[in-house]
Amino acid sequence: MPDAMTREEIEASAMEGRQVAGHLDNETALRLLHVGEISVIGRLLSASNGTFFCLVDGHAADGSTPLTATCVYKPVRGERPLADFPDGSLACRELGAYGVSVASGWDIVPPTVLRDGPLGPGMVQLWVEVDPEVDIVELARLDLPALRRIALLDAVLNNADRKGGHLLPLEGGRIQAIDNGLCFSIEPKLRTILWRWRGDPFNKDEIAVLNRLREALSSELGEELGELLAAAEVRATGRRIDALLAHGRFPLPDRNRPAIPWPPF
Repeated sequence: MPDAMTREEIEASAMEGRQVAGHLDNETALRLLHVGEISVIGRLLSASNGTFFCLVDGHAADGSTPLTATCVYKPVRGERPLADFPDGSLACRELGAYGVSVASGWDIVPPTVLRDGPLGPGMVQLWVEVDPEVDIVELARLDLPALRRIALLDAVLNNADRKGGHLLPLEGGRIQAIDNGLCFSIEPKLRTILWRWRGDPFNKDEIAVLNRLREALSSELGEELGELLAAAEVRATGRRIDALLAHGRFPLPDRNRPAIPWPPF
């Protein structure tokens, strides 16, 4: 297994002698992540759980065009035990968050799959190249529609760990969000740095997305989450959406528990 490496060393190693795919459409990315051959380049030092930077090699749908992309691999066996989440469940929660993102239509979470890998089953997610000109600390303070959407999705997911470092500013102004493993708890656990819109009423688009998610929970999304989460967690997701629609506003921080994760970035 490769030694722990800095991000610069990882990226240089990944690019050496390889033609890494640039921007992939989601369908192509998902296919490559599902069936491509994964090779570990190095371990990401900043992650608390076992997280590996990898290459995934495969072919386009035509079967002849070779593709190589970079991805993040989080094997279940590398998950650190937590007191408030079942052991070995974080990879499933990451995939569940991706499913909710897809159902919302907002493309917030990068393409994500569950599959076997070099260290056993785990979560595999497309590596997203961020805009190096964007300061994450400054970004998190802005009143941006993209951040507002992430804040609402986190309220639906009951995300207990939305740090600034989980926000990925992409070229062109898009923002995606990663590290969604601490989601879907039955108990209220929302901890986030994105409280700017607390108490603000939802706009028409946000209400439409909440209604879309509620409907999806009664069909394909509900079936998908049912294979990844406990039945009570799926029901709790529906209750959160119902509560958000009933109040019509972004939630307020709970005074009885920490509202911001530590460290926040």
